[in-house]
Amino acid sequence: MTTAKANIQRLATGVPGLDEILGGGLPEFSFNLIAGTPGCGKTTLAHQIMFALATPERPALYFTVLGEPPLKMLRYQQQFDFFDLDKLNKSIRFINLADDMVSGDLDKVLSRIVEEVEARGPGLVFVDSFRSVILASEGEGHNYLSLQRFIQNLGVLMTSWQATTFLIGEYFNDTEPNPVFTVSDGLIWLRQSVQGNSMVRKMEIMKMRGQPTLPGLHTFRITSSGIHVFAPPQLPLPAEVAVDAPAPARLSMGVTGLDEMLGGGLPCGYSLLVAGPSGSGKSIMAAAFLAEGARQGETGVIAAFEQRPTQSRGREMAELIRDGKVGVVDTRAPGLSVDEIAGLLITEIGRLKATRVVIDSLSGFELALAPTFRSDYREAMARLVAALASTGVTVMMTSELEDRFSDLRFSPYGTAFLTDAIIVQRYVEVGSSLERVMAVVKLRASAHSKALHLFNIDDQGIQVGEMLPNYEGLLGGKPTRRPRPPAHVNGANDD
Repeated sequence: MTTAKANIQRLATGVPGLDEILGGGLPEFSFNLIAGTPGCGKTTLAHQIMFALATPERPALYFTVLGEPPLKMLRYQQQFDFFDLDKLNKSIRFINLADDMVSGDLDKVLSRIVEEVEARGPGLVFVDSFRSVILASEGEGHNYLSLQRFIQNLGVLMTSWQATTFLIGEYFNDTEPNPVFTVSDGLIWLRQSVQGNSMVRKMEIMKMRGQPTLPGLHTFRITSSGIHVFAPPQLPLPAEVAVDAPAPARLSMGVTGLDEMLGGGLPCGYSLLVAGPSGSGKSIMAAAFLAEGARQGETGVIAAFEQRPTQSRGREMAELIRDGKVGVVDTRAPGLSVDEIAGLLITEIGRLKATRVVIDSLSGFELALAPTFRSDYREAMARLVAALASTGVTVMMTSELEDRFSDLRFSPYGTAFLTDAIIVQRYVEVGSSLERVMAVVKLRASAHSKALHLFNIDDQGIQVGEMLPNYEGLLGGKPTRRPRPPAHVNGANDD
């Protein structure tokens, strides 16, 4: 005898990123607890889910206990974009249980909830704050068993009425024994902490019966749109590459002479690290890379952490951004995480169907992160680079380096191994002046120039000149004669 497998419908929560970490959405008719400390966003999350899911066919009841009165709560929730005034008293109804909680009688509270649910037949039920129910019952001497019986009865009744239920409560410790932790089908825990000058909020799906969730803590942000959860980017399984697969097409860098140094341009889908000291031209090269893409009919995305994108290329970059040929990821928010930036980049790549991406720079990126995210920076960067590569875009990242002639590191964060190509920029002393030089240090599976080339920055951007002759290397060697300056020398502009 075979039994048909139960089919559980998953509801889209309407919270960006939440469905991904839940494992595909919220199980319908589940009994859930949203827990966390005061101010971490529990009520906002509950309202955002409620306004997304409530319809005339699936109405919602929101019970308030000893927390905020409904009018005060709605006054603040109206500030969020998800709030829909037309749903009030139609698809959504608020019911205050404060009077029923005065005696602390759990049976009376349960009877009132049953009465309202039977009368209105909701598909969604919220109890906020459920912690207040527990505290009131403890004050009246109700023991652990009576509380456990109340929670079990509430859970069974809600499931039998085919209502998806949410209990919202203030909890400070997820290890304390509590019957609601056991009875609930889903446990969503919200955490917050102050890191430096930033408020860092994280969400953990501690429990969700019947489906695989993404483990770990996931950062989220509360904005005027509501809560946005930043799940780690999901990487596709590696595809088998045919032995006789054609070489990838080459992209022009938009810098005179650089394509030749790269053996014909940068292969599509590669990640490139441009490392050099301050003023060496990294941001100008990044802007040229995006501008060249626009000339070829491509779109691009930039995440700039040190200066506004228009500062490195002026009017041309401003026009590309205005015309929608280059998208800008907002990096001004405090307490960023790598997963947040990855999510914003991938969203913008999808919106513009972009083929070129710039991160300028990794140095500024690291400083923009909240301190708690810096400990696993290399691991998170590996996820970011892999996630961007999975979209098929070609990525350029810049990195600030002190110009130490005795140090050949290309990234202070040990992330150079993540990239397919590396271009290093340096200053060298020639006679009585400093000259800029660059070299292609690495280009996977491709021949490239190994020579140091002088380059100059003028009103037209970067101009790569002749090879630096008779130079013994980057470790303090000096040329035997002063090389002829590159063409188009009209002055030097720092990036």
